[in-house]
Amino acid sequence: MTSTLERYQRIAPLYDLLDLPFEYGRYRRIRPLLFEGLSGHILDAGVGTGRNMPFYPRDMRVVGIDLSPAMLARAERRRALSAATVELRHMDVTRLDFPPASFDAAVATFLFCVLANDLQVPALRELRRVVRPRGSIRLLEYVRPRSRLRRLSIAVWQPWVAWAYGAGFDRNTEAHVSEAGLEILDARFVVDDLVQLLTVRVPG
Repeated sequence: MTSTLERYQRIAPLYDLLDLPFEYGRYRRIRPLLFEGLSGHILDAGVGTGRNMPFYPRDMRVVGIDLSPAMLARAERRRALSAATVELRHMDVTRLDFPPASFDAAVATFLFCVLANDLQVPALRELRRVVRPRGSIRLLEYVRPRSRLRRLSIAVWQPWVAWAYGAGFDRNTEAHVSEAGLEILDARFVVDDLVQLLTVRVPG
């Protein structure tokens, strides 16, 4: 079975090309929502090829992490597009090499739909550990749609999405939030009933 790391090492050179229709069709208009009202020291978990970089506010200091060195190499090329100070580090979101409360907030873009179900809570707990008390964590994720028509459409795409990205539409990250010791502040759809923006808070 292909591991997540192997998959993203393989797909990194083609990732932006494969994602281009989605990036310009839907992602570019919703990425700014991740950063509204945030400032200070921010963790971008699963930074990928750095597509969020043009949307980082100027007053942020961002650390972007990713499991794949090949994806990080492509993100490095985008650092000049960011108005914020950006540091990139090779790291696994389930084993973050940061002290507790290192960040004012954290974001993740289509990361948790890639993580297996048994990694959802460990990853959320690590984000909780490294974000300061009462700090926000924002997750932009695909979820299983409610409408029958869209579910049929997703069923057609699922084998390709699983092969290329290791992603699924059935992760239901929202259901793991309380188990990880986090509080839900807001959960809303930002693309039909398919893409959800989930805002949670570290208690304290």
